[in-house]
Amino acid sequence: MTFPARLSRRQFLTTLAALCAGALVPATRAANREKLISKPIPSSGEAMPVIGLGSSRTFNVGDDVTARNSCAEVIRHFLDAGGRMIDSSPMYGSSQPVIGYALNKLGRSSEVFSADKVWIPASGKGRQQMEASRRYWGVPGFDLMQVHNLVSWQEHLETLYEMKAAGDIRYVGITTSHGRRHEEFMEVMKSRELDFVQFSYNLVDREAERHLLPLAAERGIAVIVNRPFQRGDLIDRLEAHPLPGWAGEIGCNNWPQFLLKFIVSHPAVTCAIPATSQVAHVKENMGACHGALPDADMRARMIAHVENL
Repeated sequence: MTFPARLSRRQFLTTLAALCAGALVPATRAANREKLISKPIPSSGEAMPVIGLGSSRTFNVGDDVTARNSCAEVIRHFLDAGGRMIDSSPMYGSSQPVIGYALNKLGRSSEVFSADKVWIPASGKGRQQMEASRRYWGVPGFDLMQVHNLVSWQEHLETLYEMKAAGDIRYVGITTSHGRRHEEFMEVMKSRELDFVQFSYNLVDREAERHLLPLAAERGIAVIVNRPFQRGDLIDRLEAHPLPGWAGEIGCNNWPQFLLKFIVSHPAVTCAIPATSQVAHVKENMGACHGALPDADMRARMIAHVENL
């Protein structure tokens, strides 16, 4: 392993924790990670499993201990399956403290690639909000910090660059969802140095293929995909139909895996982050990290099949 020439205190602590945790990870979990489909983060080459875990709505359970423990079980199974990226935001109600509760209960915060967001119009309060988020998670520092929905992005990006230079975060990104503000989003992608972008993309919402995905590939920016299932609506629609038998050619056993493999097979996509509060669903989703990914011909076949249902 190579290290930067100069480590900040927070980088040192984060790296030390990761190394210690790696020594303690059971062989079965280490083996799981070895078998996962991963893609490199373009700005660093760091490998990232193609399926992550979102927390919008699903982890907003307040102080309900039973519900918090259920979320902890989702995270446990996600990590056991080799998952890394967990994504959250101050916008998601109690999701951040629920993640922190789970990671503390499991004692596995060092196994997570922590991705969060700054989401506050008052740019001068960005650092305060991000520090509150860090305390909720209980991590030494975030791996990725993103400007959520481009809110005050000019000012927040300058803060994030300073934090990255100081070693307080590792990667910088921006986000949008629901197909909003794509023109402005592309201008930021063209004019600023970004490690990650996050936006909506799925088998039936393919607007991102026109400009965002090609631009990300051109600029060497990692792509996180949100709303892969249209918040469950797409799965509800498809589950009224049988999965085509040829889906087995790419290792798909269910519609969630079919939809996720379509997304992460795009050359520009790094990771998709389906959100769930159910262990059975996280197991299904992580199944998309195994087997073959569809090629261009198979992707076209998948689109045609769903459009004809």
